Formats: sequence, C-alpha cells, structure tokens
Amino acid sequence: MKRVFDHVGLWAAEPQPGEFWVEFSKVWVTNPRAHPQRIEYLRPLAKPEVPPDQTGLWNLWNRPHIAYRVADLETALKGEEVILGPFDPGGFGPVAFILKDGAVVEYMQYTDLSHWFGQPNPPGWTPEEF
Repeated sequence: MKRVFDHVGLWAAEPQPGEFWVEFSKVWVTNPRAHPQRIEYLRPLAKPEVPPDQTGLWNLWNRPHIAYRVADLETALKGEEVILGPFDPGGFGPVAFILKDGAVVEYMQYTDLSHWFGQPNPPGWTPEEF
C-alpha cells in the first residue's frame, strides 16, 4: 500500500492560533501544513461521552492520531478495524480512522491537495511523493 506521512492530530482544550471551524465533525482545527512538525490541533465543540469499553471511539476522542496520505483508501482499509468513516470532512477527499495496534490512525485519500478545509496552503508547502 502506498502511503506517506501527513500529520499528527492532538486534542486541545483551549483555542489555538489560526484554528477554524469544521461543521461536519463539530471541531475547530488548525492547518498542519502551517506547523513545522505537521501538528493538527483539534478542539471539539463538545467532547462526546464515550464509554471506555468502546475502545476505538474512546481512543479517537481521547488520544492523538497519526495521519497518512494513501493512494487508495479502499485498499488501505481492507482488514482494518474502522472506527469512523469513510467520509469527506473538508472537500479534499475521503478519510477514515482505524484502530491499529492500539493507536488511532487516519488514512486520507486526497482528491485535492490545493487546500486544507478551504484554507490555502502556506507558501512553499508541497506534498511528499509516494
């Protein structure tokens, strides 16, 4: 499977510089393409109460995630424990979250790399090749 690192998502409790609202998931996010370590901060409108026995969803809302850009989302998801998705959160292509070895992983199949949730890419940013 072809994949390249995209970002690390971290939950935030306080507003972050440059964050913007994503209606689909009811969270504020920052643009990881503008962060030197490719960090995406996420801050929910209201964190859902998920029982710990729902391991995948609990981890999704309580742990960081690592995201990879993949060439084919359907292939990437074969045999995986999907905990959310696939869905298109921002008009740039479908994504899905899986639980892999106890960690939350996001696979993203971009159809448009020209923006991040409608926000322009920072000057000089270019996507890594597969």
